[in-house]
Amino acid sequence: MNESLNKYIHFFETLNRGYNKGLGRAPHKPVLLLAIIQLIKKKDILFNRIFITPELVLEFKNIWNLAVNTVHVSNFALPFFHMRSEPFWRLAIKSGITVAVTKSKSIKSFKSLKESISFAEIDKELLQLLSETESRNILEQIIIQKYFKHTRLDYTDIEAGIYAETLKIENQILHEDKTEYQNHLKELRGALGDDEYEEELFIRGGLFKKTIPKIYDYSCCISGMKIQSTLGTQMIDACHIIPFSISNDDTIPNGISLSPNLHRAFDRGLITINQDYIVRISPTVTENKTMFSLSQFNGKQIRLPQKANWFPSPESLQWHNKRHYPEKCVSYKSRVWLD
Repeated sequence: MNESLNKYIHFFETLNRGYNKGLGRAPHKPVLLLAIIQLIKKKDILFNRIFITPELVLEFKNIWNLAVNTVHVSNFALPFFHMRSEPFWRLAIKSGITVAVTKSKSIKSFKSLKESISFAEIDKELLQLLSETESRNILEQIIIQKYFKHTRLDYTDIEAGIYAETLKIENQILHEDKTEYQNHLKELRGALGDDEYEEELFIRGGLFKKTIPKIYDYSCCISGMKIQSTLGTQMIDACHIIPFSISNDDTIPNGISLSPNLHRAFDRGLITINQDYIVRISPTVTENKTMFSLSQFNGKQIRLPQKANWFPSPESLQWHNKRHYPEKCVSYKSRVWLD
């Protein structure tokens, strides 16, 4: 083995883990490392910056369920924050933000983590090792043998578990009506702790953001813009018609696909879509004539998904119309969006 690999084997075998007299050593850091290794293996992580993504949180949760046989509480925020005590992990704190911590100097919540931390950075040397099959497998097995040898952790089970959980949530987003979906969230709210529930919403929001562009063929439903790259990136946003903070609704009929500029205009009420799926521009808008002007889309019918039950909900669109229709412009009603 080379010197670099030996160094990280030592780091991985001597992780600084919290201790509880009744529970023993905390398993959180090893689980997070295994989750990161899985995403590097899938090429979801290509650089040495580790962002807080729905995919990473979902990997963490599924590995936890397979690997941990103690009564420790699954909490993604704890290892992501406290891994900073390891020599290969550095946190990038958002500019002007003070990290909210408890009296014991722990991160307060998953919400606090997202609000204060931009990303974590691992050594480039470590990323290189984890990107190469042989060294990655060695480091992976070091973690399993050191921390989870009694749980018979099987990566086939991990991949199957991730797929099953993703499919379950996607099916709810794609096929449930608003009431069914909201009832599922109420059940989860009653069954999970605050951080676990925040993690669940984060994962579901991430799947919503992936699913909406997919069913619109990665095209803006208003402009038709479609930009993709060989790196797997694309430029279309998933937009809630009624914000999730109000609706608790991640189902397809409460979403549309928009380019970033039109997403911003829609959220601010500068444009809307009526119940006949026609774009309307707010009479409050004044603009110069360019290829980017909003007025070019006034009266245009949006592109719709293939299945009728995925069409934007008329009730959600009506909510958006009423929410953003400026009272001072009631006289424009016949020719603006509440027609």
